[in-house]
Amino acid sequence: MLNFASAKNPGGGFLGGSQAQEESLARSSALYGSLNLFHTEFYETHRNQKDAFYSDRMIYSPGCPVFRDDAGAFLDASYQVDFLTSPAPNAGAIQKHRPLMVAEIPGVLQARMDKVLALFASKGCATLVLGAWGCGVFCNCPQMVAASFAEFLKPGGPYHGRFRQVRFSVLDTANGLPIYGAFAEYFGSAKDLKFQN
Repeated sequence: MLNFASAKNPGGGFLGGSQAQEESLARSSALYGSLNLFHTEFYETHRNQKDAFYSDRMIYSPGCPVFRDDAGAFLDASYQVDFLTSPAPNAGAIQKHRPLMVAEIPGVLQARMDKVLALFASKGCATLVLGAWGCGVFCNCPQMVAASFAEFLKPGGPYHGRFRQVRFSVLDTANGLPIYGAFAEYFGSAKDLKFQN
């Protein structure tokens, strides 16, 4: 499962009660403890970086127990998930502080996405759970993110056939469902977007 990471804080803002994908994962599993093991080489590195593109550094957390459901209740039995933590470029911050570099976002995102999928493949992951990576608080264009995943995963892409199943879990509460719509355009319109690879 891809964790849409905060580049600077393990678990994002979950300790302060923030509600987003990474925070939900941190509350429901042992992911937070795993992320804290990489405080210096991942989080301090990104804090010291002077731009919001961040880096291609990733944290692979195999076999993390998941022990809560979506409502926060403890499960009768935990199950294990391999998490891959990687930050998307923060398009909103780049637009605000380095507007001349906005045109570089798609290339950086695609290069990082390639590395994320390559790491999943190298670890032998059969089923992936992906989503609207960087389309929330980081303000990346959902159309660009969905199109990039499609380029890598659909027929003709370098990762087509590398995974048994790929799911796109997309939460969208905006009028007109623009994030969901972008992913549905490329991957179908089921409630949980999924396809057999």
